[in-house]
Amino acid sequence: MKKITKAVIPAAGLGTRMLPVAKGIPKEMLPIVDKPCIQHLVEEAVASGITDILIITGRGKDAIENYFDYNIEYNNKLIASGKEQLMHELNAIADMANINFLRQKEAKGLGHAVYCAKSFIGDEPFVVLYGDDVIISETPVVKQLTDVYYKYGLGVAGVKSVTKEQIVKYCSLKVDHLEGNTYRVSDMIEKPAPDKIFSLLSILGRVVLPPEIFDILEHTPRGAGNEIQLTDAMRELAVTKGMTACEFEGKRYDMGSKLGLLMANVEQGLKHPETGEAFRAFLKELAPNL
Repeated sequence: MKKITKAVIPAAGLGTRMLPVAKGIPKEMLPIVDKPCIQHLVEEAVASGITDILIITGRGKDAIENYFDYNIEYNNKLIASGKEQLMHELNAIADMANINFLRQKEAKGLGHAVYCAKSFIGDEPFVVLYGDDVIISETPVVKQLTDVYYKYGLGVAGVKSVTKEQIVKYCSLKVDHLEGNTYRVSDMIEKPAPDKIFSLLSILGRVVLPPEIFDILEHTPRGAGNEIQLTDAMRELAVTKGMTACEFEGKRYDMGSKLGLLMANVEQGLKHPETGEAFRAFLKELAPNL
């Protein structure tokens, strides 16, 4: 069984739920305290043993590529100011992994974005980290999923249970329990009608896929939203080859929504060593007036 060393992060979406700020700033670059969302994804992948990452971007996303690069102007300024340690910390962001970029020339959906990574992945299994989903966990979610892959040798969907109101906006999985937090997946559907719901388990932000997914994506027709849905391709994979699901440990934030961004900043701001104490005092002062 080949080791998983590659990851794909689709980050080409327009971020319409985050307008007006997304018009000028990629939503993936919006901060959780002092760190952009996409850095959390890269750090999670690296902490799970990933060495090569492909970030799929689109027009107006140059800020992401610039962020994962050295900045000579900053380096010179920090050296001149005697802040070489801070310079090394900034450069370390670019050195976390072999980070590559590819532009999705036309927005055709998540499935198409993943298909763009075909030549980068080759014949290896790989991880997909959805660009909108930051997950804070004790054990990196990617590591949780790759452990399941190594055990069963099948693609793995990272899942959580959602509400009946939420499931119609996500995808629903048909599963049979294997052991612990692991399930066998036999079917799935994207944005199901209420009478088509299999279960309240939904894929939230992370999947491990075998290279065979590219052959499936090549003939996957447009689905929900008139886009090529990765869920539709994974359904075929589940039916023909088999897939598993791992109900992961961790708190997931939907960074494509204003509420998700606010929740992440409040909860992580309370934990941040530079802001936690003062921020907690501020919230206690604010709370009686809510």
